Amino acid sequence: MSAALSRRGFIGHAAAGISYLTMSRLAQAQPVAEPPPRPLQVEHAVAEPVSIEVNARPIPSFEPRDRSRARFGSLDYRGGLVLTSPYRGFGGLSAIRLDARGERFLAISDQGAWFTGALRYSGGKLAGLDDVEAAPLLGAEGRPITEKRLWYDTESIARDGNLVYVGLERVNQILRYDFAKGGTRARGEVIPVPPGVRKLPYNKGLEALVFVPKGQPLANTLIAFSERGLDADGNLVAFLIGGPTPGQFSVRRTEKFDISDAVLLPAGDLLILERKFSWFTGVDIRIRAIPLKSIAPGALVDGPVLFKADLGQEIDNMEGIDAHVTPEGETVLTLVSDDNFSMLQRTLLLQFTLVE
Repeated sequence: MSAALSRRGFIGHAAAGISYLTMSRLAQAQPVAEPPPRPLQVEHAVAEPVSIEVNARPIPSFEPRDRSRARFGSLDYRGGLVLTSPYRGFGGLSAIRLDARGERFLAISDQGAWFTGALRYSGGKLAGLDDVEAAPLLGAEGRPITEKRLWYDTESIARDGNLVYVGLERVNQILRYDFAKGGTRARGEVIPVPPGVRKLPYNKGLEALVFVPKGQPLANTLIAFSERGLDADGNLVAFLIGGPTPGQFSVRRTEKFDISDAVLLPAGDLLILERKFSWFTGVDIRIRAIPLKSIAPGALVDGPVLFKADLGQEIDNMEGIDAHVTPEGETVLTLVSDDNFSMLQRTLLLQFTLVE
């Protein structure tokens, strides 16, 4: 068993209905049934905006078994951080969006909280977080959405300027926030969704949102991906909401991977972050590139795998991805993990350069 596997030993993940258990392969004699989703831990809910301290420990190498290795598929590792905080509500990060320069971030936890702040760099590598604030996601009445039954599993973010869309997985609803009206203090408005969205499976529903800007195919469309909503052929269901051609399409599902998040690159490729779990091998993640121009109502889309990693590398329950372009023209991918408020998991913030 590798040093990385031994160090992490056990990773528990229940908020998405999956539990990760990393054990010696010799000890994994038989599969174990997945436990039910963990209920909301009310003590972690955010009641009002608050400034918080977040500590960061650098991750100098993505591959502990070969610290000189930097290339992983089509990505070069730039650096990463293990994030901790004395604030009990910090954690469970399920989506992240950065500004165009990769300096400011907006993230959500899967328990109905916003996190905002600044990314600090040193020599082009992540060094820490500054000016971090936590705030509750508010509903139309101005009250935290967590006061409603099951309205806490906030899993995805999409941005259209000041408009921010948030996907709620358990109830398969989408909230729209106008950040011009108070930023994270804005009130959420439920937007109409196709009937198929409401029929997605419990705890395997809305997992990723992407807004297509002007100048791209499908401009002004909100693309919504399910984690493991399957069509009749066993492929992953996704939806085009609004825009010129609303409808439903599918993403080819292979090797039992599920969708965690997605991001649209300026060049027109849609990157999909995926993960899978096995009691025998632990957790695996990968990133696929889907040409945006291939997406249309009724289409079955697919694309090449750019990146794969497992518990032999510095990963955890990776749930969020975003991209920005540096002044030097490099495309940088940022990944974040959901620790599920577990002592056995870590909140990781990782960055890679996409190699053309």
